[in-house]
Order: sequence, then structure tokens, then C-alpha cells
Amino acid sequence: MVNEILKDTGVFSSNFSTLLAGIEEQDNELQKISAQGWPQMNTLLTANPPEHERFRALVNKAFSSSRVNKMHDLIEQIVDELIDCFIMRSKCEFVSEFAVPLPIKVIAQQLAVPPEDLPKFKKWSDAFIARLGHLLSREQEIECAKDVVAFQHYFHDVIESRKKQPEDDLITDLVQAKVAGERALDTAELLSIIQQILVAGNETVTSALTAGMLLLTKNQEQIPLLQADPSLLENLVEEVLRMESPTAGMWRVVTQDTKLQDIDLKAGSLVMLRFDAANRDPRKFQESERFDVRRHNAINHLSFGHGIHFCLGAMLARKEMYIAYKRLLLRIKNIRLASEGYQYLPNVLMRTLKHLYIEFDKV
Repeated sequence: MVNEILKDTGVFSSNFSTLLAGIEEQDNELQKISAQGWPQMNTLLTANPPEHERFRALVNKAFSSSRVNKMHDLIEQIVDELIDCFIMRSKCEFVSEFAVPLPIKVIAQQLAVPPEDLPKFKKWSDAFIARLGHLLSREQEIECAKDVVAFQHYFHDVIESRKKQPEDDLITDLVQAKVAGERALDTAELLSIIQQILVAGNETVTSALTAGMLLLTKNQEQIPLLQADPSLLENLVEEVLRMESPTAGMWRVVTQDTKLQDIDLKAGSLVMLRFDAANRDPRKFQESERFDVRRHNAINHLSFGHGIHFCLGAMLARKEMYIAYKRLLLRIKNIRLASEGYQYLPNVLMRTLKHLYIEFDKV
């Protein structure tokens, strides 16, 4: 059913931008804060065809496979540096010490921004995700709105700098992206796309990395399989994404009265696609609740979506996860949950761990 909805962009629209605004439309203070920045644009996440095709074509110019492939050594270096920081203690809080800094450092490198600004990236990314989750108090909404405007002004300055002095980075590629017959991206569109790249290249990878480590601590019989046969690592990545879909759900808006199997849906209704449920469909995956790094069809999950909205950063996310698990399993063993355990963050759409405490032995 989820696949059916994803394919039918005419009846099930991706334009749920009014949801992203939170309570702003009914709050004058929030409107005043947002007016200090740029308008939120429907670009990759919330655009429908044919507008979406323009954005996808322009952004594909920047997010090429050659750029992602060149990042292998950088990712491996960051992974090993992070492991070095905790390996001698034989324990760590995996979220803050590994899963958060890895994707933040990688995406910051691609956006060519100073390392000292990394805490801002995390704060802004958290704000975007929190607004999408729709579980905020008014005070939190105001704080998040301020963070969004701060993000916009920061990257507006970066965009203007790259227009004057191009560099070998993702923002320069986006600024210079051109497709025959299409106009270049304007400032508001660039900010929207950079915002989505920041979240997709950060929060979802953090969630997936942490979820995978938790799965390994709960299924320790799988670890020797991976250490004995490293060729299973790619399948480990897919099985983690299947079992613990970082983007657990996503909205669609029904554009006309329709029937989905035996359910009547009225025009204007909101539908939430649950990728996490689809990824455990017992008709698709045998023993779907079991974590199995040797599962033959693990790659058939929907964690990156399907069709025109297939995740732009899927290749980079897979590469980060693969290198991370490869280096971790080469350097640590006997991975287990520490007494402090783990805790999830509340969010309607994202499945994210706040803490994950682990212990291990050094190889």
C-alpha cells in the first residue's frame, strides 16, 4: 500500500508545507520571527511534478556519485578519530560520542564551513526535526523559529560568498547548477535545499547508526558472522535500515476523493505513510520481526522512499554506515548494553535515540 501511494503523486500530494509551518499561521510572534528570514519553499521534500523535476535535476548536478565516492577516505578518517576518543575506556555514550559527530563532520566538510560552527549545525538540525514532529510547546516553537532564521542568515552569507569566490564544495555546486531550459536556484530555494541536506545528511544517519548498534547489542550472535565475513557488512546496512527506519513516517495530502483498498479517503485528508510498518510486512520479508544480517532481500526496504522522492543522500548514508560499522567491528568486540541503557526521543515521524550507552572490549 505504501508503494502504491508513493507512485501516485497526482492523488497523494507531497505538498504538506502547511504542516511544516507548525502553529505559525495562528501566531503573530512566530510570523514576526519568520519574516526576518526567507520564505519556506516547496523544493525537494514538498514539491510535486513538474516543479519537483526541476529541483531534482538541478540538485543531482551537485550530488553526483563522483563527489560521494571521493569522500571515502575522509569518512574513514573521521570514524577512526572518533573511535580513538573512547576505545581505551571500553565504553561510550554512542549517540553523542559517535553517531552525532560523524554525519555532522561529513556534511560540514561538504558544505565547507568551519569546524567551530558544528554545534550550530546540530542545533539547527534538531530544530527542523522538532518542528516536523509536532510535539512542541509554544515556547519551543518560538525557539525553533529563531533557529531556522539564524540558519538562513548564516547560509545566505555562505551562498553570497560562493557566488563571488567558488570553492570545491556542495554549496558552490548548487549555486552553479544549471540545466538547459531551467533557471538557476534562487536564494530561498537554495536555503530550502541546504536545510533538507543538513537534516537528511545528519539526523537520519545518526538515527540509523545508533539503531544499528542497539540491534547488534540485542542480537550478539550476529556480530561473529559479520567479523568472520565482512562481505555481509553491506547487507547489515540494509537490514538496519529495514528494521529501524530512521524516517519512520511521512505525510501525503489527498487531492481528490479516492479509495485505497477498502478505505474511503476524502479530498484534503492527511495520510501518513509508515515506512517502518511497510519494512516489516510479513508478506515481503520472511520472519519480518527478526534481525538477520544474512537476509537475502533486506535491500528491498522503503527507508529511502520510492519513486521521484527517493532520498537524494541514500548513497552517502549507505557509505557512512558501511565504513562506520566496518571500522567499529574491526576495532571493538563483545559489544553490549551498559547499565545506563538507552532512551528514545518523542517524535511522530523520526525514530531517534537520545542516548545509547555501550560497553565493549578492544580488539
